Amino acid sequence: MRIGVIGTGAMGQHHLRIYSEMRDVELVGLCDVDRNRAESLAKMHNTTPYFDHREMLKQDLDAVSVVVPTTLHTSIALDVINSGTHLLVEKPIADTLENADKIINAAHDANVKLMVGHIERFNPAVLKLKEIIDSGMLGKIVSISSRRVGPFNPRIRDVGIIMDLGVHDIDVISFLYGRKINEVYTIAGNDIHTFEDHATILLRCDTNLSGMVETNWLTPNKIRKLTVIGLKGVAYLDYIKQTVEIEDDSWVRTAKVEPREPLKVELEHFVNAVRKGHEVISNGETSRHAIQVAMAAIESYKNGKAIAIN
Repeated sequence: MRIGVIGTGAMGQHHLRIYSEMRDVELVGLCDVDRNRAESLAKMHNTTPYFDHREMLKQDLDAVSVVVPTTLHTSIALDVINSGTHLLVEKPIADTLENADKIINAAHDANVKLMVGHIERFNPAVLKLKEIIDSGMLGKIVSISSRRVGPFNPRIRDVGIIMDLGVHDIDVISFLYGRKINEVYTIAGNDIHTFEDHATILLRCDTNLSGMVETNWLTPNKIRKLTVIGLKGVAYLDYIKQTVEIEDDSWVRTAKVEPREPLKVELEHFVNAVRKGHEVISNGETSRHAIQVAMAAIESYKNGKAIAIN
């Protein structure tokens, strides 16, 4: 497969590294407006630098990763789709729901595969937990709660904690339930950042299935954990250690999880979906829902009321 990468910042460089290590994948080129960085990385990965993504799209590519600032997603994604090239767009899919719809509709009309990089869906521990839930081992799931906290990253300037970090667990909770979220209530505030830097987000699925996301940039140590409560047992997931522990009335068991780099799992999933025509587990619609809920969470804390999600 002939693949290119548009945007070579911190995350884009990881895409380059992983694609360059894949068998049966040719990294045809990379594109960045920073000429020095593009040339340096192209030399490192033995590929061709481009400074205008439209020039790279003329190179008969099968697929590209779009790893640019969120405000640029729509224009670049539409150029990719119009060229007939399959694409993976890093999360969030777009900066507004209107722009998300433009990308989703264009990909559908052009019969182009669209995947969105919600990386935690590809964490081996999350995939194992999804398998456990779907098997019925935990019984009916009634509550899922997460804690995603840690120190502030000064690189994050354009969004608050909800859109940067909270959206991960919003998406994972929806994924694990296999349902959309229909109501959100949030308490949040900003003490060290222009936007909110701490938030507690309460989610409702259907009538009585709950989710809760605690997230902040105020905690000295990085914690990434999730708990699932079912009628037959409880599961404890650690995103960082990639572990899942299951507890019921009789046993505490540790699930067998093969640790892997989530981004590598994600890009392999994308390549296989393009090559074999498979559906992706992180598509435009699921990503749109995640940002719709995140935006409603922001609206909720600003207005002090629960927000219904249609």
